[in-house]
This record gives sequence, structure tokens and C-alpha cells, in this order.
Amino acid sequence: MTTKIKKLWTFLTYDIWRVTESEVDKKTFSLYNIIKTIYITIEKFSGQRINAKAAALTYNTLLALIPILALLFAVAQAFGFVNIIKSQLFENMALDNQSAETIFGLADSYLSQAKGSIFVGVGIVMLLWTVLKLINNIEITFNQIWQVKKGRTVHRKITDYFSMLLLLPLFTILSSGTSIFITSIVQKIENFALLAPFAKFMVRLIPFLITWFMFTGLYMFMPNTRVKIKPALIAGILAGTVFQVFQYLYINGQIWVTKYNAIYGSFAAIPLLLLWLQMSWTICLFGAQLSYTSQNIAHFDFDKDTKNISRRYKDFISVLVMALISKRFERNEIPYTAKEISLEHEIPLRLIKETLYQLQEIGLIHEVLSDKKSEDTSYQPSIDINKLTVGFLLDKIESFGSEDFKIDSANEFSNEWKTLIAVKDYRDSKAGEILVKDL
Repeated sequence: MTTKIKKLWTFLTYDIWRVTESEVDKKTFSLYNIIKTIYITIEKFSGQRINAKAAALTYNTLLALIPILALLFAVAQAFGFVNIIKSQLFENMALDNQSAETIFGLADSYLSQAKGSIFVGVGIVMLLWTVLKLINNIEITFNQIWQVKKGRTVHRKITDYFSMLLLLPLFTILSSGTSIFITSIVQKIENFALLAPFAKFMVRLIPFLITWFMFTGLYMFMPNTRVKIKPALIAGILAGTVFQVFQYLYINGQIWVTKYNAIYGSFAAIPLLLLWLQMSWTICLFGAQLSYTSQNIAHFDFDKDTKNISRRYKDFISVLVMALISKRFERNEIPYTAKEISLEHEIPLRLIKETLYQLQEIGLIHEVLSDKKSEDTSYQPSIDINKLTVGFLLDKIESFGSEDFKIDSANEFSNEWKTLIAVKDYRDSKAGEILVKDL
């Protein structure tokens, strides 16, 4: 039994990541991808300290909660639907009457102060800044999960964030109207034995549909990268379902409320609100991690081998990728994408991505828009390929980064430094003059 467990663990942690699509049938490969997705999601969820990120967002949400509600009430009041917004928030935030009235009262007070104060401009600016700061922190967290190194530009932040803030009340009103409409239909057809159960099922399904749509939209919209609808939808349905189950258990866990009331008294709403926010963000970020893993599962093939790659082989991959891009450019063909290089030459996609990013950093290639139907990024050389030698490429890779340290390489350690340079020059003396495109 111990031997079988060890073999299974070795297969899950190493062997399964080396299986390519051509080695097994489609069903087996799809099953392997599901196993790998679950494994990586759980590993990244624990390894990247998602719980700590959820706690940080809980703190930020708590600070911005009153300004957010005030802004939502302001937009809803302009359309005359403020009562619908409050009723929907009361249902979805799982608060008791006293807590909800207190929070909504603070939001109304905050809004009136922002409108009526002598420093009306300052009040509105602070309100908007608090809300936008929270959304920006959410984007940063999602970008970290998706390993996106660049966030939205200031212009895009303003347009995207304000669009979301304006659409949120309208979406809440629409969902409320849909619920009321379906409920009224159910009341009219209760006498129809066949239709009534189906209609009641649809009423119970509405909160799930709304939550699925909300999470899916969040996973597609928030990261500053292209998220495909299939992984976002899968993660949205799973996270939305778990969220609804948690809501049900939270609302019906009256024994918790009784214990907290006995300990905290009137302050019982605070730890309960913190618990609700913490668990909600944890569920949300787990779904974000799942959507990333589902879309990029191919990046984790040969994962351990890629992490332990030797310096020499990494240089080989850099030369190889640069040669492929240069040759295609010389032939005036459509530029390569990372996925094409990976599939055509059986190189792990993650290793290709890392290499392309490094070549971009040192200024040898740049991203271009492709004429293909695929929306994947293509790459072209950034310098004259008739001057791009192997020696120049390796020198750019080796010298990229900071060398401005206080080590005395000019005097005390001059022999070590000069020997290193001499060995490098000897190594590159002949082969280094070969053009990359001629390899």
C-alpha cells in the first residue's frame, strides 16, 4: 500500500506533467488536465497566501464599505430605486435588521455630509478616492494571481472603474426586477401541477444565476489581461455556488449569532461582518485562481524541469527562440506566437513565456498585433537581424541587470573579474560571430 501511494504521488507531482497530448487519447488527456488544474489551484491557493490577500481585501472593503454604499445610493436615488437597492443589499449581505439599519444610516449620513458640507468638493473627492482605491487593490490582487506585471493605465482605470460603479446599481435593479417578475408568475400558475414545480425551481435558481453571472464578469473584467469565457464561467459557477451555500449556512447559523451576542453584545455585528467579508473574498479569490489555472494549465507542463533548468540550457532556449523569430522575420512571414513556438518545437509553454519576457526586457524583441484570427500576442525582432550575433545575444542576457555593487572588482578582485571576462571572450570568439538568423 505504501509503495502504491508513493507511485501515485510521484505520478501526480511529476509524471503527469510530462505527458503530452500526442502520447494519450483525448479523454485521458482531458482527465489529466482536470487533475492538474485541481492540483495547481490548491497548491497556488496555499502557496501564494490567498488567505492573507483575502484578509487585506477584507480590511480595504471595511474601510470603503460606507463610501461604496453612499455612492450606490446616490446613483440609485437618481433613478428612484434606492429602496430596491437597500432590500437587495440586505438580502445579499446577510445582516440582521439592526446592523443593516446602522450601516445604511451611516451611508446616508456620509452622502448628506459630502453633499451639504462647505467642503463639498473635498467630500466627494474623498468618497470617490476611497471607492476607486478599493477597486484598484482588487485589480492588483487579481493581477498577482494572473501574474500580470502591468496594471491598467490611469485613463483605463477611470473609464473602467466608473463604468462598473454605474452599472452595478442598474444590474442590482435588473436582478431584483427579474426576481419579482418570476415570483409573480409562480403565484399565477400555482394551480398548474406540472408548471408550478418548474417555476418554483426557477425562483430558487435565480440567486445562483445572478451570483454566477457576477463572479464570471468579475473574473473576466478585473485582471488586466484577456480572460477567456470558458475558464471564467467554470470558475464563476463553482465560486458562485460555494458562495450561495456559505450564505445559506451563514444566515441559518443562528446559534453563532446567539453566542456572539452573549459575548459582544451590541458589537456582535462587527465580527460577523468581518467573517462574512473574509469568507466571501476567500471564495472569490479561489475562483480567480481556478480561472487562471484552467486557462493556463499548459504553462505548467514539465513544471519541475522548468524550475530546475540549467543555465546552459536556458541560454540554449533563448538562442533557439531568438533564431526562430529572426528567421520568420527574414522570410517576411506572419510573426510567431508563444503557443506556436511551444507546439511546433515541443518546448514547455511556460519556458517559452519566460524566455520571451526576458528577451523583451533586454530589448531584443517586441510585441506586435497579428493578422491571425487568434488574439495571442506575436513577436518580432527589435534590432537589425543582420547585426544580431550569438555573442551579442548572450552578452545582452549575461549583462542585463545591476552590477553597481561595492565589491572591489577593479583592484582587490580584479583577477577574478578579468578571468571571467577572458573565459567568456574565448568561449564566444568564433561561435559568437555567427548571426542568429543563420543558425
